[in-house]
Amino acid sequence: MSIVRGNTDEPAWVRRLLILIAITFMALFLLLPLVLVFYCAFEEGLTTYWEALTDRRTLRAIGVTLLTIGIAVPLNVFFGIVAAWCLGKFNFRGKSLLISLIDLPFAVSPVIAGLLFVILFGMHSVLGEWLWSTFGIRILHSTTATVLATMFVTFPFVTRELLPIMQTQGTEEELAARVLGANGIQIFFRVTLPNIKWALLYGVVLCNARAMGEFGAVNVVSHGGKNNTLSLLIYETYQSDLVAAFAVSTLLALMAIVTLVLKTLIEMRTARKEGRSV
Repeated sequence: MSIVRGNTDEPAWVRRLLILIAITFMALFLLLPLVLVFYCAFEEGLTTYWEALTDRRTLRAIGVTLLTIGIAVPLNVFFGIVAAWCLGKFNFRGKSLLISLIDLPFAVSPVIAGLLFVILFGMHSVLGEWLWSTFGIRILHSTTATVLATMFVTFPFVTRELLPIMQTQGTEEELAARVLGANGIQIFFRVTLPNIKWALLYGVVLCNARAMGEFGAVNVVSHGGKNNTLSLLIYETYQSDLVAAFAVSTLLALMAIVTLVLKTLIEMRTARKEGRSV
């Protein structure tokens, strides 16, 4: 099978110009800001940098961020698999509407998403007042609100990565496994999961990347202080201590770099797999 590698009729100077523009853009808008973050973080020395990272507020923000990721990402993975399996393997009335609802967090601003939770769980709302008066539970201005807001904005990532794969594969393999006597759990772990594992991992990486850097929605529902995530702490610290803000920013930058490396490795692995199938 022949593979079209692209149009090579353009003059050499055109290709070089396009490459130069792409490299310049990446250097100015991606690499330079990243370098400046680390430069400003270490501007006053390693001791100041380390003190900022080991500050009580920073350690608490790291804990809240990891807790939020540890709850939101696994739940979204579970819901994403269920939603993608339902939408990819079955036809039913209202399917298009359900897909549109899943895409809603992509269309809604994170700030608006946070306001939705304020309206839903605020002390002046029916549900918020009932939870407080009946169970003594306050959702807003707590870590619970941060987790819920993060789950909302990251919900579509896993589903959107899995849905095209499941739609393409159809149900033939699952039906064959059922005829051979496999039960639902065996079919999922031995037939469905091996076929979607790389798409699933890719969706998890994207979901995690969005969760660890989310700011707009959690800023609306969080009261700050002990409920700060790393992104909120950076915003607050920036107002009073610029070097400390950049020091904390390096944590998110390093997490983003690790995420980018994982994303690239998954893409390379997926490309090699598709190449073998061709």
